[in-house]
Amino acid sequence: MKYKLPESLVGYKIFMVGIKGTGMAALAELLTKQGAIVTGSDVPQHFFTDDLLKKANIPYFTEFKADHIDSTIQMVIHSSAYSKDDNPVLIRAKELSLPTLIYTEALGFLSELSFSVGISGIHGKTTTTAITGTIIKELGLEASTLVGSGVPSFGGSAINVNGNNYFIAETCEYYRHFLSFSPNIVLVTSIEMDHPDYFKDYNDIIDAFTSYILKLPEGGEVIYCADDNGVMDLITSCKELRGDIKYTGYGSRAEGDFKLVKHSSSSGLNSFYLKGFNEEFRLKVPGYHTVLDSIGGICIASSLLKEEGIDPLDRVSDIQKGLLKFSGTKRRSEIIGERDGILFIDDYGHHPTAINTTLKGYRDFYPGRRIIVDFMSHTYTRTSELLDEFASSFSSADIVILNKIYSSARELYNGKIDGETLFNETKKYHDSVYYCPEYEDAIIKVKSILKPGDIFVTMGAGNNWQVGERVFKEV
Repeated sequence: MKYKLPESLVGYKIFMVGIKGTGMAALAELLTKQGAIVTGSDVPQHFFTDDLLKKANIPYFTEFKADHIDSTIQMVIHSSAYSKDDNPVLIRAKELSLPTLIYTEALGFLSELSFSVGISGIHGKTTTTAITGTIIKELGLEASTLVGSGVPSFGGSAINVNGNNYFIAETCEYYRHFLSFSPNIVLVTSIEMDHPDYFKDYNDIIDAFTSYILKLPEGGEVIYCADDNGVMDLITSCKELRGDIKYTGYGSRAEGDFKLVKHSSSSGLNSFYLKGFNEEFRLKVPGYHTVLDSIGGICIASSLLKEEGIDPLDRVSDIQKGLLKFSGTKRRSEIIGERDGILFIDDYGHHPTAINTTLKGYRDFYPGRRIIVDFMSHTYTRTSELLDEFASSFSSADIVILNKIYSSARELYNGKIDGETLFNETKKYHDSVYYCPEYEDAIIKVKSILKPGDIFVTMGAGNNWQVGERVFKEV
């Protein structure tokens, strides 16, 4: 039996298993905002989402026990990281015959209640969603935005709610999760090989994104980054399959209003011009890739304004204001602080392309400063499949510190690769590389290296962000 959330959530009791996951925490916030009574459980390890949940006054357990739920719970939502076969809470939910949904199913149901925008791509979907939501907030449209991270321009929350006419959400390709979403608009930022533990090859990823676009209704819209070769492979094939939907490209290789015609970066500011707008757009976040994400957000805002019968040119000043208010997201080029002339940044980049473009962005944005990066690779399978790409991705950094691999809950160590393997491979490309497998090792090494004027970046999807926070407090 397929369960659904009720249209009215006021007083509805929901228990969330794996509530600290980035998407789960954001969903918990959104459901609470809509009147649901949300509780949940997760592991005791501290994540940045702990702060999001506490700020939203959402209680949760830091262990999984069957007696956390009873028959008064009306719905259980769980992360795909946890199975109904071995998680005590989910086993108990089955015994009690409680309605149970996976996170993506719950998100998909919410998408059916509004005109929905699904933001997808191997890289950049979190930033693009956050930028879009910040612009939409400035425009005052009746929309809800859900991001898999805390957003300062949302007051530190992962959501912004100003009505339900439109629903804008980050949607993930992993395990084809985004196929649960019902979009009216799909934005695609980038496509290349990733998640080798699930996708067989590049063509398998293209097939997943094709299936997502095929879900669009007649008259729906695909907004795509024309600067990305993988995205262009996708769009070329989709145009043969769906001639009844609108295709809107953006970037320097695009045609039309959203073609990037001029871009400059210096002194902590990105500025750019678009073909269809005789105005300068400015952004206080580093990286050319962030400029592209911003243009994607402008595309979505323009489409939603047109849905309202409004010419985007009449609201361009508000789009500019919204973009300038965007200051990044939690764990995406997040400024931790500056102390003794050392700038501390944390970034979630965990794919070679993201590492390379992000570090290059810092090099352009902060000229003349030494860049030290501490990187923790995420999953043995990704590290193994993309080993050479990882090893060669740190060219914009002056010093590289590598940690042990942060494994996924879904995989077991096979003994074939570890952090030292990546270290030895990286030494072939970089002259200044250190291996500090443990947290304390990295802290000692970082403290011995840093000097005024440096930029210290913690990077990866693991828990090495704590290294930056600790050193920032103690330096």
